Order: sequence, then C-alpha cells, then structure tokens
Amino acid sequence: MIDNDILHLSRPGCSDEHDPTAITVDVAQQSIIDCVKPLASTEQERLPLRQSIDRVLAEDIIAEMNVPPYDNSAMDGFALHADGIPQNGTVTLKVVGNSFAGHPFFEGCTSGECVRIMTGAVIPAGCNTVIPQEHVELLGAESIRIDGRARLGENVRFVGEDIRLGQTVLTCGRRLTAADLGLLSSLGINNVAVMRRLRVAFFSTGDELQTVGEALQPGQIYDSNRYTLFGMLSRQHCDITDLGVIGDDPMQVRNTLQLAAKSHDVIISSGGVSVGKADYIYQVLNELGDIIFWKVAMKPGRPLTFGRLQQALFFGLPGNPVAVMVSFSQFVQPALQRFGGEITRPPLILRAVTSSLLRKRAGRTEYQRGILSQASDGELTVCKTGEQGSGILRSMSQANCFIVLTADQTRVEAGSTVIVQPFASWL
Repeated sequence: MIDNDILHLSRPGCSDEHDPTAITVDVAQQSIIDCVKPLASTEQERLPLRQSIDRVLAEDIIAEMNVPPYDNSAMDGFALHADGIPQNGTVTLKVVGNSFAGHPFFEGCTSGECVRIMTGAVIPAGCNTVIPQEHVELLGAESIRIDGRARLGENVRFVGEDIRLGQTVLTCGRRLTAADLGLLSSLGINNVAVMRRLRVAFFSTGDELQTVGEALQPGQIYDSNRYTLFGMLSRQHCDITDLGVIGDDPMQVRNTLQLAAKSHDVIISSGGVSVGKADYIYQVLNELGDIIFWKVAMKPGRPLTFGRLQQALFFGLPGNPVAVMVSFSQFVQPALQRFGGEITRPPLILRAVTSSLLRKRAGRTEYQRGILSQASDGELTVCKTGEQGSGILRSMSQANCFIVLTADQTRVEAGSTVIVQPFASWL
C-alpha cells in the first residue's frame, strides 16, 4: 500500500510551472488507443430502423437491389427518344399517353411520338430523354412542338444511378445518421445489426459536493460535473449509471470502484486525482488495478488518471468543471468510440484569426475556450470567452470551440492565426 503522505509530497501540483513526469497530449491519446480494444463483432443486437439512429453499425450493408430500380423522370415534361429531337428548326410530336409516378405507361413510344410524364414516373419503353414542359409548345391536347435544345439522356434518372446492386453502401463501424436511415429504407431494409451500447458508470468525489435540489450547507457547493458528464455521455448513446457523490473516504472509493467494475465497461470519476491529502483515486486504483498514466502536460486537465480495473477502463478526471469537459473531449470520447466499435477519425481542426491576445506557459498544450465565427469576407475569426480558469464553467457554456495553443507557444498577438477545434457531438 502506498503511503499517501509520501505520494502527494512527491507529485508536482497543478500550479507547478513544469512537471517532468507529465506526458504529452499526443502520447496520452496514443496510449489510450493502444489500450482500448473494440467490442467483438458478436456483441451486437438487431434493431428496427427507426431505433437505430446514432447507433454503431455492426455489419456491412450490401445493396440487394438497384436504386432507383427503374429509369425515371427528373422533371415534369415529355418523354421521347432522342432520335426525335430535330437538328435544326422544330418538329411536331404526337402525345400518345401519360406516365405518372406509381402509374406507368405500358404501351411504349415510337418515332414521332412522345409521352407526357411527371417527376418520378417510369420512363416508357422506347424513350430515353425528357424535355421539361416549359421547353415545349402545346398544340392542343394531343401534340407538341419542340426545338433542338434537348440532348440524349437529359432529365432521366437511370436505374442504379444512386446505388448499384451488390454495392457496399455502408460499412461496419459507421454511426448511423438520419441520411443513412433514408438510404437504408430506399433499399427496403427495415432492421439492422448494431453494436451493443457501452455500459458506463460515473461518479463525483468530494465531501464538499451537494446534489442539486438539496440545500447547501456551509462549505458546500453543488455538483455540476455529474450533469455535464451525463449530457456528454448521452450524446455517445451509452447505457449510463450515475453512482452519485462519493465522499473523501478511501474505503468508500474502493467499494464504489469494485462494485462498478463488475458490470460496466467504463468507469469515470471526477475529482480526487490531484495531490491533496483527501485525494484517493490514484491510491485506490493503484491498489486495485493498473495505472497506464497519470498527469498530462495540458491545461486545463493535467491531473488525469487512465487505467484498467478488472475488465473496465477507468478515467479519473480532474474536479474542476472545465477540466472535466476538456479531458472528456480529448480522451474519453475517442476511447468510447473506439471501444464501441465505431470508426474513429481525428477531430476537425481549422485555422482562424484571433481577435484576442492569448497567453500561456510554455511546456504544455492549452485548450482555451473560444467563439468561432465567419467574417463578411469569409475569413474565420475567433475570440476567447473571457476568463479561462478551469473552474469557470461559463467559459464552456459561451464557447463553440477550443483554441488549441501548442506546448511551445507563450504569447499570441491579436491578428495572428491560431488552431481551433470546433465542438462536435460530445457537447
């Protein structure tokens, strides 16, 4: 068992300018990727299409039909064979029938003839071009006059133009969007196999924390971290267990972690990972599981613990509200996506001109909160959201991006170009 007095005395604190034991953000992210193994393909369920939105696809979708399944019109107009389009002048065509969406014209069309057609209707036999109705001259109910402006194949949606029979249209690991549901329904698919939801437990630590709805006692504050964690985890579509507030008691922390590890894939705590004498997360995890790393050279969020507890991943996030959200976005969300079988991609990075003077210490990556906007000339601009302290949750509520300052930067003048990371689906 680690002597807690020695432990907290030997570790640099959050306010220290340099911490040689802290790893870089890139190293921490790679360590997580190396440690997290996706769910097995057998851990899936089959759901009706409408229930599968935002779930992770557990199979490739192979088209068993063409979309569209037949040639159809993209316009209201007249269908004909392109051979009937005059090279010069005009020509008169006989209207031999009508083709409406859902009501095809089955008799076909020959030279000198055309068929009145509506958008989405089947192209009649013998036709391969549609002339919009505003490009023809009506000569009574049974004939039209056309000129030579039309071309072969114009305004026709050809069979298989969208999706071809046998084509892989969606791949395993894709998180299904509203457009995907429409795509699947166009193929006649009414249910899909998706990966099961990850089971995630979370809790806050600290004797000073009070649950929202209860009266504050002297020295107490309301626990906001469980609410932000709930919101961010809900966006990841996990099965969530809120374990509440755990007091500053190593035995209570131990019992909570052991119980959670029995039935969850991921455990997330907030608070109790720093160097204080009442911070027990590191100590207990070190006794019960494996610590992969502790402390990242970043602000906010340096005291971040990542490890394993039995079969569960463990994230010990800092207690400061902004640090919780920054740490979640950079480390927890990518891990959940990989663990849940989702195809992961690096976050979107943009460049914008800052209208704010930005300052930081060298040696650590800093995530300042910013408001990204577009100027009238199309240039992206960003300004910081006032005070950037890790306890100022308002700075996150007002922001729509992170301004990412690299380890070697210390002062960035207004008018300089900076890296920004727009908030995505985690927020």
